[in-house]
Amino acid sequence: MRRDLPYALGGLALGVLLLGNAVLTPDAATVEALDVALVLATVVALAACRRYPVVALGVVTVAMLAVHVRVHPGVSAAFPVLCAVYVSAWQGHRSAAAVASLAFLGSFLARDVSMAPADRPGQLVAERTALLLGWFVAANVAGLVARQRRAYLEQVEQRAIEAERTREEMALRRAGEERLRIARDLHDSLTHSISVIKVQAGIAVHLARKHGEEPSTTLLAIQEASGAAMRELRTTLDVLRAPTDGDRVGLARVDELAERTRAVGVPVQVTVTGQRWDLPDEVDQAGFRVIQEALTNVARHAGPATAHIEVEYAPAELTVAVTDDGQASPAEPLTPGVGLRGMRERVSALGGTLRTAAHDDHGFTVRATFPLDGPR
Repeated sequence: MRRDLPYALGGLALGVLLLGNAVLTPDAATVEALDVALVLATVVALAACRRYPVVALGVVTVAMLAVHVRVHPGVSAAFPVLCAVYVSAWQGHRSAAAVASLAFLGSFLARDVSMAPADRPGQLVAERTALLLGWFVAANVAGLVARQRRAYLEQVEQRAIEAERTREEMALRRAGEERLRIARDLHDSLTHSISVIKVQAGIAVHLARKHGEEPSTTLLAIQEASGAAMRELRTTLDVLRAPTDGDRVGLARVDELAERTRAVGVPVQVTVTGQRWDLPDEVDQAGFRVIQEALTNVARHAGPATAHIEVEYAPAELTVAVTDDGQASPAEPLTPGVGLRGMRERVSALGGTLRTAAHDDHGFTVRATFPLDGPR
């Protein structure tokens, strides 16, 4: 309705102009109720001209011819018809606009010929015919030009959309090529090193058992951790080589992660609160990675310590935290390493917050909160 408002206001202005001109023109007839009704019909038709151009054009042409025959207000009766002709040509109804133009010009000419003064009939008819003919030709041409301009702008917009889509496809293709390159580099470097660690740990365990000795817990932990690293690396390489997500890790494997940490000599407690439910894959994996990195930092930097894992499920957010009672102190400046920066980037990418702080009585806490209705 807002787009139809200019048409309605324009039709109202033309109706007022037409009635005023009919009242002020000396040789015009008296305006009666039927004439006012015809003008109101013209106003309504112009208001609906955008939605129904051909119907509006027909109504305006017939109404203005009737007003011209009854009242003879002069060339002002052609103004509403010119507007309807322009809109019809603009919306692609060229034939209807041409037929309406010829019909109105022919009827207007016939009325002028029959009512022309006897002293100069030819001059008056020629003047009005030339004037109206120029106006109607201009209205038809202007409508066609406006339509062609609109089609050109739509074509330009479509080309811009197509160019944007092409750029996105090129970016996706380049990203795929980069993933394949990273996958090859990881396979050539990390896979070999971790495989050597796993094989050597397995040989050491085998030799210890062969000599009737029980392998140390550290050696078993190395064997288990290297096997888990190989599995995760293989999954990561599959994800890099293909657009699918593969076998993602998630919070369902927190107990397994805690058990591996206990195997390297760090006591771990796990507390889960709230009702477990299916999380978005990105949040599920990010929560697991935060806990994994925090436990790695505990094993490497906390010294003799006990770790406590907390996982809290809430309707609007997920909170994971790892707290230890190790050697960290507020007096010692904290220099974020690659692990903490990676955790912060992973959490921030999902719209969450990460807090890391040392305790007053020694120890360290890593707490990440993920909104479950945030950006995916």
